[in-house]
Amino acid sequence: MPADQAGPRRLAALALAVGIVAGAAGCAAEPVAPLPVRPPAPTTAAPQSAPSPAPPFASTARPSGTPVGAPPAVGTVPTARSTPAPRPPTPRRSTRAPTPATSMSESCLGAVRYELPLSGPGPLPSSLCFATGGVLRLRDIGPGEVTVDREDLVDSNYEAGVVDLRFLRTGTVDVFIPREAGTHVLTVVVR
Repeated sequence: MPADQAGPRRLAALALAVGIVAGAAGCAAEPVAPLPVRPPAPTTAAPQSAPSPAPPFASTARPSGTPVGAPPAVGTVPTARSTPAPRPPTPRRSTRAPTPATSMSESCLGAVRYELPLSGPGPLPSSLCFATGGVLRLRDIGPGEVTVDREDLVDSNYEAGVVDLRFLRTGTVDVFIPREAGTHVLTVVVR
């Protein structure tokens, strides 16, 4: 490259570097304030007012070519759309015939854990219904005191005065629970 062209290019590069460093140093010393934001519009339709004037604080960032004394340009933030009020539900008429209030499927507890404390003197239920996987938990009983007639349908577990009977398959299981007056039989239907 000829020497007469290298000089102006170096001078231009040096001027550019000085401009960048001076511009960065000038911005770092001045505080920066956030731009104003309009609050969200109310949900009712109200007439919108004219945009408010710029606040007394102004951003120090100015586009190139803007005079030093000119106020910064303030943009508006679009407001969020208001959502319509929810409608009240519409009553519907059923064309099906009413079913009996208590059917066997409604009275079945499902695959839940049902806890039955045995320390109280109150009566125990005579029958229960569980879905496969349901657990009957008997509290306050000794080991080996609770028995069942269908061991192939039940997984029994004892720990610290608690017997858990997990029902593995469908069928009917009689659970024998010792009481002061004799043995109580609890029939469990597993679906």
